[in-house]
Amino acid sequence: MSEYDVEQSHGIHVVHDGPRQAPPLLLIHGSGASGAFWGPVVPALAGHHHVIRVDLPGCGQSPPAPSYDVPLQAARVAEVLDDLGLRRIAVAGHSSGGYVATALAEQRPDLVGSLALISSGPSLDAFLPQPFILRVLLAPPLGPLLWPRRSDAMIRSGIRATAARPVDVSDDLVADLRRITYRTTRAVLRGNAAYITERSVPDRLAALELPVLAIFGTADPRWEPSSAHQYDRVPNARIELLPGVGHLPLLEAPEATGELLLDFTAQAADTP
Repeated sequence: MSEYDVEQSHGIHVVHDGPRQAPPLLLIHGSGASGAFWGPVVPALAGHHHVIRVDLPGCGQSPPAPSYDVPLQAARVAEVLDDLGLRRIAVAGHSSGGYVATALAEQRPDLVGSLALISSGPSLDAFLPQPFILRVLLAPPLGPLLWPRRSDAMIRSGIRATAARPVDVSDDLVADLRRITYRTTRAVLRGNAAYITERSVPDRLAALELPVLAIFGTADPRWEPSSAHQYDRVPNARIELLPGVGHLPLLEAPEATGELLLDFTAQAADTP
């Protein structure tokens, strides 16, 4: 894989991989993350797609924003796609990136041709008690004090706490996460909760009439794995469960995740 273009568009850090003439595929990361989370999956995808990764506002190499409400994040992504002149493209979101992808399709159906959601909790009632290190880092009173003092080892431990398999956490990934402030992370999490409290993701998707792929690890410690079947009520939805995988299929099972995405985008492209 060769990264051929990096740019800033409407305050969004954008990375392009693969041939620009290939079918476009937009990748959206989850909360407290960055586009670098997709790194292990990109080489396989870029052989077939023009892969576009974004750092959402306040994450990775994108500057902070006044608001982190999910619909507003989606609107910023829409501006990027408008500048690129893209329409009806494949969009994949990991974790809460699936919420931004869904909101993008709700706001701008002209931009989204298919949706793949990976480890995207369908509704708030599926949320599990979080790993101890995340509870410490994300909640007062210790969170605001510890966050700016996080060591690289602590950041890696926080990431690995949501995985069920050993994962390699690159230095670039750690550097991206170090840039994200405690205030931004808390605001993003509040925005996510508000979005799925207002209406569940499956209910939102059912109204869109798009091809949908939902990928879940059977050992996800953040969301009840059986809640993946809430997506059964979405017409044209395909559900794939990855045995023994946690919340991070992109890092835990990149080959399997990439194969599922490629198969789905190929089938969706053939759907009238």
